[in-house]
Amino acid sequence: MPNLSAPPTVLVVDDAEANRLILEEILKDDYLILTAENGKAALEILKATPVHPKIILLDLNMPIMSGQEMFERVKADANLKRIPVIFITAEEDSEIELLAAGAVDFISKPFKPEIVQLRVRNQIELKNYSDNLEVMVAKKTAEATKTLDNALQGLANVIEHRDLESGEHVKRTQLYVEALIEYLISTSIVEYTDTLHKLEPDMIVKAMALHDVGKIAIPDRILLKPGKLDADEYNIMKTHTTHGKEIIAELGDVNSSLYLKHCEDICYNHHERWDGKGYPRGLAGTNIPLAARLAALSDVYDALVCARVYKSAMSYEEALKIITEGRGTQFDPILTDALVQVEGLFREIAQQYK
Repeated sequence: MPNLSAPPTVLVVDDAEANRLILEEILKDDYLILTAENGKAALEILKATPVHPKIILLDLNMPIMSGQEMFERVKADANLKRIPVIFITAEEDSEIELLAAGAVDFISKPFKPEIVQLRVRNQIELKNYSDNLEVMVAKKTAEATKTLDNALQGLANVIEHRDLESGEHVKRTQLYVEALIEYLISTSIVEYTDTLHKLEPDMIVKAMALHDVGKIAIPDRILLKPGKLDADEYNIMKTHTTHGKEIIAELGDVNSSLYLKHCEDICYNHHERWDGKGYPRGLAGTNIPLAARLAALSDVYDALVCARVYKSAMSYEEALKIITEGRGTQFDPILTDALVQVEGLFREIAQQYK
């Protein structure tokens, strides 16, 4: 039986002994450290260890078995694939390619202790949430549902705190979505009323909490950059949609849970545009899931009227002008019209939950 009081285990895989020693020194106060000098040795450790490590720190360029080959083998193994991997990178490594390959994050040499500690801690917190949520989703009891809701809200707040948000961004966007849905249903908007009832509005509102969960995989230097992102940084930022989809998939079968389906639709598609010029897939019109269209409007409105690390808050009048200018291009026309009608309520929500 595993020792529940034991510290989490971190597996460090690097052919350079100096790097292994440095990382062990940085992390040893909070974690149990296992080390390996190449991918083959690391896989042997994983096979022999009764309790899998919470995370793997993996160098790319190693003899005998490279980090890339080991990573592919880990992801192909049903027993190992859920272990998050942070790549140890050199200056010439492509961050975009690493994230696209499935790494949850990366740390660069030379190591900065604070960055190493933060990124390992963030990913282990996310892994713990994921493990707990998977168990709770399977139980499907009233008590488990309540606990699941609290855990999901906690997970959402972890993301927002890392993004220098208070956590109220999550609450505000949920309430915006709720206001839009209530207006659409109360006014019997034919195109949407029946669909919304089938989609269970309460589930959409709950799912909105995780719209940016994929940001856990975005490096701090990009997520917290005070200025405008350059082209490469923006491409990395856009991957939070696909990372969000992958994280939701770890929680359970999206095809058997309407709630998880809404989570996936929102995470993956809330940056799509009505005119097809959004990302990550360039969906257009009603091909974009309705839950994601609701999320897009709510998220953009909140981003406009609230201060962020990279910009000041905008007036409500300016924000509404930008939203209405995006009618039929960035946003669903019917949903945009609904927002105009309930914008006074949006203002109240924004002022109450600062």
